[in-house]
Amino acid sequence: MMKCRHCQSTVTLPLIDLGHTPPSNAYLTEESLKESEQHYPLRVLVCERCWLAQTEDFAHAENLFNNEYAYFSGFSDTWLSHCKTYVNKMINRFKLTSAHHVVEVASNDGSLLQYIKACQIPCTGIEPTASTASAARQKDIPTIEEFFGVNLAKKLVSENKQADLMIANNVLAHVPDINDFASAFAILLKENGAATFEFPHLLQLIKQCQFDTIYHEHYSYLSLTSVNKIFNANGLSIFDVEEIETHGGSLRVFAQRGDTGKHAPSENVKNLLEREIKSGLKSAAYYQTLQLKANRIKEDFLKFLKNTKKQHKKVIGYGAAAKGNTLLNYANVNADLIPFIADKNPAKKNKFMPGSHIPIVSEKIIEKEKPDYVFVLPWNIQSEVMQQLNYIKSWGGKFVTAIPKLEIFS
Repeated sequence: MMKCRHCQSTVTLPLIDLGHTPPSNAYLTEESLKESEQHYPLRVLVCERCWLAQTEDFAHAENLFNNEYAYFSGFSDTWLSHCKTYVNKMINRFKLTSAHHVVEVASNDGSLLQYIKACQIPCTGIEPTASTASAARQKDIPTIEEFFGVNLAKKLVSENKQADLMIANNVLAHVPDINDFASAFAILLKENGAATFEFPHLLQLIKQCQFDTIYHEHYSYLSLTSVNKIFNANGLSIFDVEEIETHGGSLRVFAQRGDTGKHAPSENVKNLLEREIKSGLKSAAYYQTLQLKANRIKEDFLKFLKNTKKQHKKVIGYGAAAKGNTLLNYANVNADLIPFIADKNPAKKNKFMPGSHIPIVSEKIIEKEKPDYVFVLPWNIQSEVMQQLNYIKSWGGKFVTAIPKLEIFS
């Protein structure tokens, strides 16, 4: 029987089963196409004691976040704008100066910390993947190439590197040992320091049927209810929360040390906890709709692709994103229906999508091929992509998205 990764209760309540898939960021080369590809079950269950939605553990973090990890956050203008706005807000809110120290966990290629550095505020990045850590160092951002947890936090404290502000954007869902991870923040924070955590909101995932955000790299699917329980049990207390638009609807949670923090609690926390309960989050029935909705999206997606093929229309994909891999593999789509996927990240160019083996190519090929439809796989940056590829309209090309429902945009 599966045990909850937070409270160790037996977990049996199903949320969704997406079959057996390879890790969504395990892009393939010409050579690796000749080898057998590792597939793991992709199922999410919900703990009825702490209400943490979580995958069953089959893939290890060291295998998922390795030297070949190809997600670089700096290739999205939307994300860079989000980072810059965030930094300005935090500097103003917490009165940060050159006398303070900012630590970002899962700092990736330094897309956020570059704005902290530009304001002459000392900062440190913590990033376990060699490819992105190297990119951050090229921006002169000090980066520790390790997984963050209690051991590393204690080591940094011994080196007098405690933090006034800690940042953890889109990483809380990525950690297998969520208790060790949360405890490490309580250790590294200064007495009156603050930590912010951004993560996709489980309520939006279910409401908008964002099942493609489920993949092996995401061990947990988070609500304020579950995060509040996890933090309280590991030395942190939440003092504020904001709802933000990133990734289809996320939360930005503000936390402090439970023993010393003096940040006044906001009514936002109480109000959102109450709203989650009213939504049905603490009832088993709430979790029984996602599978049916996902099946319907899969069927509509396949119907569209098969119909356009019969009509001799060309459909290509844009954005070799992890969420796109979940959708493609769940629907069993391959290069027969989508011949290639364009992406502007050079780390993915000339590779192949895991599972579907669809080739990844440069964006330049779009203008040459003049497809009838461009399927936008990273729907969270849909507006950015449609603006970037606006030129397809010159030959009558249209954009398509699948989630939360199949839509065609002229």
